[in-house]
Amino acid sequence: MSGAAASQASQSTRGSPSRPNITFRDVAAEAGITPRLVCGATDKRYILEVNGSGCVWFDYNNDGYVDLYIANGSTIANLRNPGAVRDRPRNYLFRNNGDGTFSDVTLRAGVEGAGWGNGAVAADYNNDGFVDLFVYNFGKNILYRNNGDGTFTDVTVQAGVGGGNIWSGGAAFADYDNDGYLDLYVSGYVDFDIHHPPERSQFNCTFRGKPVEVCGPRGLRGAPDILYHNNGDGTFADVTAKAGVVDKGLYYGFAVAFEDLDGDGKPDIVVLNDSNPNYFYHNKGDGTFEEVGATAGIAYNHEGVEQSNMGLAMGDMDNDGKMDLFVTTFADDNYTLFHNDGNGVFSDISYPSGLAEPTIPFLGWATFFMDYNNDGWKDLFCVNGHVYPEVERLFKDVGYRQPPQLFENRANGKFRDVSLEVGLGRFRLPGRGGAFCDYDNDGDVDVCIVNIDDRPVLLRNDGGNVAGHWLQVKTVGTKSNRDGIGALVKVVAGNLTQHDRVRTGGSFLSSNDLRLHFGLGEHQEADSIEVHWPSGTVDRLTHVAANQALVVREGQGPMPSHYRPFAAGTRGSASKSRTTK
Repeated sequence: MSGAAASQASQSTRGSPSRPNITFRDVAAEAGITPRLVCGATDKRYILEVNGSGCVWFDYNNDGYVDLYIANGSTIANLRNPGAVRDRPRNYLFRNNGDGTFSDVTLRAGVEGAGWGNGAVAADYNNDGFVDLFVYNFGKNILYRNNGDGTFTDVTVQAGVGGGNIWSGGAAFADYDNDGYLDLYVSGYVDFDIHHPPERSQFNCTFRGKPVEVCGPRGLRGAPDILYHNNGDGTFADVTAKAGVVDKGLYYGFAVAFEDLDGDGKPDIVVLNDSNPNYFYHNKGDGTFEEVGATAGIAYNHEGVEQSNMGLAMGDMDNDGKMDLFVTTFADDNYTLFHNDGNGVFSDISYPSGLAEPTIPFLGWATFFMDYNNDGWKDLFCVNGHVYPEVERLFKDVGYRQPPQLFENRANGKFRDVSLEVGLGRFRLPGRGGAFCDYDNDGDVDVCIVNIDDRPVLLRNDGGNVAGHWLQVKTVGTKSNRDGIGALVKVVAGNLTQHDRVRTGGSFLSSNDLRLHFGLGEHQEADSIEVHWPSGTVDRLTHVAANQALVVREGQGPMPSHYRPFAAGTRGSASKSRTTK
């Protein structure tokens, strides 16, 4: 065995007798999450009909159980003749009942949406202690203010964040100017006219040289991005031009996320663009930004080529304290891992990391870093699915419905595809959006996948809580924004040092749970936890027992948690949760 192989073998314990098996099981039906979603006609003639929709995990009623919101599309016929539609498609809010099931409370809560839903992001924009909901659409976007009584109010017009009649491809909240209020960035995708849609006869639309029905985005006009500044009084101001983030190229924008990528303490903005170079807006600290994507190394891949960028994952893949980026792309192109080399410079390490070749056959959408086996190293989850239904007729080696992929972090700069080992290989899904959350509060992370023209999948992690110890951290800001978005959390447990940031957006049309999940491996406590708040305040905790959920209030340390594990016997692996000895 070579030295490299021996090293990798020593790192890998997957499949050894001492390690429990981890399986992801679809429990959507028994959980009550069964709506069949809509995204145009099933034969897919137009680009509007192929991108699907997404979801967001958030605890809207502060009961300690994280709830799920799923956006839903529509049809071009419905939009052309809205008065003729009796039962138009709507979005869904599922309340987590705390027993493994969810209840559809959409109509009672008043968040059914309007028009063609794409995605959603949740954050407490007015700092009142209740998480609000922003739904971005093809058409006017919607801001739902959480009333704190289980209902929401549409305050879009009052807040000034409707965005006009554009097609929004992504959104994220963060406090870019550190004034204690969350600002909002919304990316624009394509300028699409439902009354005069682009026909295939206008273009030469092909895939692998074969004619296909859907055209775009190349050849179509893009839609502009918008940056909204939170005025602190319930309203927002469009500061796109003032802040220097005008989408001059009208690129086809998708996933958006804020992150301090150069270590200067200020949140920068990353925007993925489909078939265009990605944007990296460096925060100059005076309310303005400078676009540096090309010089930073994330605008293009290692070949200097722009990719069809869809989904975005942010996380510290090598535990060096700097956030790396992972991007999903179109079929016959590898997904791309950008390593953060420091000082805002990145390197494409897709091939050395082992992530390039396994992803080339697939077409990727949602993606995120998550520690599925609680070993203290961030793994990568990818949601896949093709855009052309006719590919199965045209090619023998391409499927429209594709399996999701899970890449295990080997703790040596490399990843290994463990999709088959954890049960993901049995799924064939028309995947699009997706997000992770420990929805059953058992100490391991679960995944929701939103499928186009199909039902969602809820993948429950069975065994991750046995494989390793864990900690969960929820932040509550006082000087900083209430959700603590932008806070950097550092956890040290023996030889493990991890960093993660509270953030929204990323993925694809989706947003993960705001609670941070840290695997601790065999460590039964964290030696220390540091929370670095946007305000500059630092909270430090020492000798924190594993296998618990913490709520850290800015300047006050840990506080009583609403976290409540499911009752014993209400889910398959609850009895297998680890406890500290």
